[in-house]
Formats: sequence, C-alpha cells, structure tokens
Amino acid sequence: MSRIAARFAELKSNARTALIPYVMTGDPSPEITLPLMHAMVEAGADIIELGAPFSDPMADGPVIQAAAERSLVHNTSLHDVFALVSEFRKSDDKTPIVMMGYLNPIEVMGYESFAQQAASCGIDGVITVDMPPVEAADYVPALKSQGLDPIFLLAPTSTEERIKKLADFASGFVYYVSLKGVTGAATLDVTSVEEKMQQIRRFIDLPIGVGFGIGDAESAAKVAGCSDAVVVGSAIVKKMTLNDGKTEQERSIIIKEISDILSAMRSAMDSL
Repeated sequence: MSRIAARFAELKSNARTALIPYVMTGDPSPEITLPLMHAMVEAGADIIELGAPFSDPMADGPVIQAAAERSLVHNTSLHDVFALVSEFRKSDDKTPIVMMGYLNPIEVMGYESFAQQAASCGIDGVITVDMPPVEAADYVPALKSQGLDPIFLLAPTSTEERIKKLADFASGFVYYVSLKGVTGAATLDVTSVEEKMQQIRRFIDLPIGVGFGIGDAESAAKVAGCSDAVVVGSAIVKKMTLNDGKTEQERSIIIKEISDILSAMRSAMDSL
C-alpha cells in the first residue's frame, strides 16, 4: 500500500479529514523549506504538497506566481526538489509527499527519468496541472511503473464525461478545484462544493481533496465536512513575504506563523 493510500485509510478509520498544506520549494530561501515541512507535520499536516517552481504557472494566482518567481531567483529545479525530499525522508518516512508542478520541466527530463528519480527520492504522487487525462496515455504508465500516484484536477465545470475519463487514470486522490479561477480566490460556496462531491463520487472511488479558496480555520472546517481532504495554499504562501528568510531568526518567524495557521485549521477540522 502506498503512503497516500495508507494515510487516507488511517484517517478514515479515525473519522478524520486530511489536511494538505502547499509550500513552494525554495521560497523565500532554499534553507527554509526542509524545516518548514517538518514543522507543518508537527502542526497537523497529513500530506505535504510540494511545489516545483515554473515560470508560467497558469493555474496559480498572484500569490503563488510570486512564490515561483522568488524560488526561481535561487535557480530551483526539479533536482533541488528531489534532493529536498531525500533529506526529508531521512527523518520522516511516513508523511506522504505530493509534488505539484507543470509539464514542461518534466518533459525536458523525460517521463521515465522523472518518474524514476521522483520515486527514488521518496515522492509519492504528482499533480501536473497542465496534463489532462486525455493526453496522459504515456505519462501515467511511466508514473505508475514507479509506484507514483498520478493526481488529477477536477473543477466546477467538469462534465460527467471528464470525470469518467479521469477515473480511468487517477490514483491516490482527486484534487477538486472548488472555484472557477486561479489559486487565492476569496469566495467559497460550500453548498456548491457538496453538490459536486456527490457527482464525483458516483464515478470515482478515491478520496477527494478540495482546494482553492480555503484561507482560515472556519473555511477549512466547512470543507472538511464534505470532503476527504482540505488543501490550503495561498494562505500559507502569503506568510513567505514576512521577510526574505535569509537568517535563522527570519525563517523561524515564517515557520511559526504557518504552524499557527495549520494548528488552528487542524483543531477546527477535528472539532466537527
């Protein structure tokens, strides 16, 4: 059983919803990401979504676009993501890690090479934002041959046909984008999310994580009531702008702020 499947099975047995925070590798400095990952687990994260920076992140709003730009200042590459996960695995072999990125760097590396290196360092699943299921006939087998879960996106506009198609390829969990638009949007209609969850579950027997528009403990708790996982990104990434993270003291300030956000979400979700 994969780390992702094992974690969701454990959560289900305890009637809990997964908390999945997103962080961009190397933002705002290369030194902060590893201790932040460990701190997020201590604060209640069940799975970590680790961003790989890309110069044209089409699905992301201004907050995460800026994070990618800050990361790329340090020339952060897929190899840096792999090295970071390898280091994380030296002291945490249980927390699932899902890499989120875009297709171009993966294509440059090659599907097979990427999958081998990602699996070898300890990555468990991959979200490739601009790889739709209908174009994934070569990509998905490369991931699955290395035990990696290909995780796909669904949106409020996704048709039954697309949902059925995704069911043929996806594993690990499904990421439901709760809003029409980019990351960091402010409004979240929980009733609409609940209705879409019912439609998706008619065709897909995988955990469903909900992201976009979740910015505080209240919204996290509301979404936790109708989903299997709550994904939070922009609310965390905004804290990266508190300082440039060059000194240990500066990094500690950022880590403390993010840990407080996640602890509040975890408490609100567990109080349901």
